[in-house]
Amino acid sequence: METEKIFTLENAHTSGAYAKRPAALVRGKGARVWDSDGREYIDCIGGHGVAVVGHAHPAVVRAISEQAERMIICPESFYNDRRAELYERLSRHTPDGLNRFFLCNSGAEAVEGAIKAARYFTGRPGIVAMKSGFHGRTLGALSATWNPKYRKPFEPLLAGFQHVSFGDLDAADRAVGDDTAAVIVEPVQGEGGVNPGSAAFFDGLRRICDERGALLIADEVQTGFGRTGRWFAVEHFGLAPDIMVLGKGIAGGVPAGAVVWHRRLGTLKPGIHGSTFGGNPLAAAAAIATVHVLEEERLPERANRLGTWLLAELRQIRSPVVKEVRGLGLMVGIALRVRVTPVLRDLMKKSVLALPAGPTVLRLLPPLVIEEEDLQAAAAAIREVLESV
Repeated sequence: METEKIFTLENAHTSGAYAKRPAALVRGKGARVWDSDGREYIDCIGGHGVAVVGHAHPAVVRAISEQAERMIICPESFYNDRRAELYERLSRHTPDGLNRFFLCNSGAEAVEGAIKAARYFTGRPGIVAMKSGFHGRTLGALSATWNPKYRKPFEPLLAGFQHVSFGDLDAADRAVGDDTAAVIVEPVQGEGGVNPGSAAFFDGLRRICDERGALLIADEVQTGFGRTGRWFAVEHFGLAPDIMVLGKGIAGGVPAGAVVWHRRLGTLKPGIHGSTFGGNPLAAAAAIATVHVLEEERLPERANRLGTWLLAELRQIRSPVVKEVRGLGLMVGIALRVRVTPVLRDLMKKSVLALPAGPTVLRLLPPLVIEEEDLQAAAAAIREVLESV
């Protein structure tokens, strides 16, 4: 389909909820994508961090194709071979003891499930979340999300939520009480500016939750599956959560998510929660293949190595508009003294696609399979753009 026709049709029918960039992406392979005019880009967006194994990885494509011919949907009221294998695969990598799963369709849906699970297991209503945190746009997840830009049009949101500053243990200590079901936190705040936490802060949260009988939820939707150089970002900090929420990269691009909690919490009462499409065989097959690729190609270790190089390279940029370069693995943010949107446009002209993380942070979430030459080219383009601002 011609580019102008694509633009016209989408503009005529789109919801308006998304700001569109002037390109129609129609094909992807690894860490490169092509638009409808045949122009090639280095993709440092990766479907907002979803494409951890790259676009159209042969193993994921094969798994989807084979499973589609066999069975696409099977509700969780029946057992299923693909779902069973996925549970076993995921359990190899989740923190010790976290081996009870509720499968769903997205990260936001996983956050909703985690909130419900925490309230169910504790019998308490309160949720403490972090300022600058982002957990999704559905009503429960939005209640945990801090930014007023996302919240205000939909208020009143769910009751029982409060926010404290990320890293402020004294504030957390005051906020967590006898009615607190859980504290929810991102190990690295993504949308809030690519802000890694600290081991001291997470140790303190763990202690406070243990003292008050609250659960600790780690939101690993963006940081999970090798993104930060470990299977899960909590490993960097020695954090042992009671519940984790997973999404984005879990199934190599097929919509999927999961809530996983510690076995000591037990199981949910039948019928207390559910999902029509959650844990369907097609998504499970894609997720199994994705986990296998992460294992076989040692992609978390690769992300750690490439991310260490990328952070060092970007920190050499000499530009008055650069405040700080931060991140873990291949989750990188460049905090700027100017708005990021013009920078993103200039990078696109140089065939590099990148993301914002708030109004002044440039965010990079490339596929973990990105070729070193492409990462070097992307870093060079970023340097050139920022040094010319």
